[in-house]
Amino acid sequence: MKKPIRSDAEFAAAGAAPPTDPQLDHSPLSEIAEALASGRITASALTENYLARIEAYDRDGPRLNAVRALNPDALAIAAALDGIRPSIERPLSGIPILLKDNIATGDKQPTTAGSLALEGARARDDATVVKLLRDAGAVILGKANLTEFANMLAIDMHAGYSSLGGQVKNPYAPALEGDHGIPVVSPGGSSSGSAVAVTAGLCAASIGTETSGSLLYPASQNGLVTVKPTVGLISRAGIVPISHSQDTAGPMTRTVRDAALLLNVLAAKDPLDPATERQKRPADYTAGLASDAMKGARIGVPSDPSDPLNDCYYGKLAPGWVKVMTSAIKVLEDLGAVIVRANMPTAGWIGGPGTTMAVLNTNPLSRHAGTVARPPVVFLYELKRDLNLYLRDWATDTGIRTMADIVAFNAAHADRALRFGQDHFLAAEMTRGDLSEREYKSARAMDLLSAKTRGMNAYMNRHRLDAVLFPGSAGCVISAKAGYPSVMVPGGLVSEVDGKDTPDYPLGITFAGRAWSEHKLLRLAYAFEQACNMRRPPPGLSAAARSRRRST
Repeated sequence: MKKPIRSDAEFAAAGAAPPTDPQLDHSPLSEIAEALASGRITASALTENYLARIEAYDRDGPRLNAVRALNPDALAIAAALDGIRPSIERPLSGIPILLKDNIATGDKQPTTAGSLALEGARARDDATVVKLLRDAGAVILGKANLTEFANMLAIDMHAGYSSLGGQVKNPYAPALEGDHGIPVVSPGGSSSGSAVAVTAGLCAASIGTETSGSLLYPASQNGLVTVKPTVGLISRAGIVPISHSQDTAGPMTRTVRDAALLLNVLAAKDPLDPATERQKRPADYTAGLASDAMKGARIGVPSDPSDPLNDCYYGKLAPGWVKVMTSAIKVLEDLGAVIVRANMPTAGWIGGPGTTMAVLNTNPLSRHAGTVARPPVVFLYELKRDLNLYLRDWATDTGIRTMADIVAFNAAHADRALRFGQDHFLAAEMTRGDLSEREYKSARAMDLLSAKTRGMNAYMNRHRLDAVLFPGSAGCVISAKAGYPSVMVPGGLVSEVDGKDTPDYPLGITFAGRAWSEHKLLRLAYAFEQACNMRRPPPGLSAAARSRRRST
């Protein structure tokens, strides 16, 4: 890739217009698209700008480490799009977007899932979501770092760490480190780099993935909007998998409207993913986004009847969380919502008997090392089968063909590959890999039965709810097991971790709902966002990055 342009003078010398609005670095997609459509900025200049910011803040300065690798063709792609402005047919024309590095691209970029074992591994073709983005005119800027194998390699692996990519930092407190160089304020995971890159202004938007919390958690920690869709709304074809029962991709953006715009592009049926056959979606997710959409909506707040702000699953909330939730609920009430506080019974089905597997925790850096962890049975069984199929059908330019190969590679390179161990992979490798075991079938049946009879659907029906409100990603397991959607929106700021003071960093709130209700959840989230606009970009990441030059 040629040397990125650094200063406004260099932009002029290259015949490209520099960004004239310093706030464009943190602007929503809609404003960036307007700047491109009006000719105020070109796709080339916009891409150059993000490359400059990546060098200044990801490779240098606070060294956020959000971006694992840049697309060597990004500038050429952008140049080819300079004369093609965003339109109804190509709404993302010229807009640079980062992909989580478990999303396959059939170009020069490896797809590694953050694993040393897959370093250099390429894909035979673009994942379906990538094809849709390219068709919409997006510039694929590169691959974002992630928690290795989407946090399914080891027990208690720290969010944002991978053996290949290293540790992603939260831009709201990048210098605050604890033991072993682990960030005190987590970047969230496993879509860590995808979230950090958007909030730090390193790209216009990004795509992450989730099995249980991997979009919601980093979006909450970085003050972003995300949609964890109904399983089947967005194709998973070409995405390094964990569990076909729960895996999904989703957008990570600065505003609700941006998330709706990307959902318009990404939500499509795909013969390569049978789950999309039952898809239900509106023609336009931006339709109906209105500031008065909250009026009359019934919003459930899962609560202990004796303490309305005691979350029934995660226990007593920290003081900062209580403050954010109290404020958010007040905003919803002022907008005309009916708040329904009621206990959501979760005991016996979230991590209940028969749905988890006992796995010894040998992670040397875990405070729980030597104890028995209980990951979901469904994850471990589906992981081996689904990952082996991905390696067979999608991966190329690698000698790694099975999960067993990854386990063996890691063991042979333990000093670099196994900082946190690989207990989940070892447990998964012990299964047959064909989903024929009775334990798997029973656990999956229990998950589905519980989700229908005791989970989100039952709770919403019982109390006639339009959505359920959770702090941060606290409700992610409830929606994930059922395959139901959630929409995260910035809720406020908190300043503590485990009772210790920290710089201010974001906490999101989640609107969760029934299958295929993304359009309703987006409308509710939009009304909340318009009423209080709680997104605050991280400090110290100004547009001055454009004037910085390489030191080498």
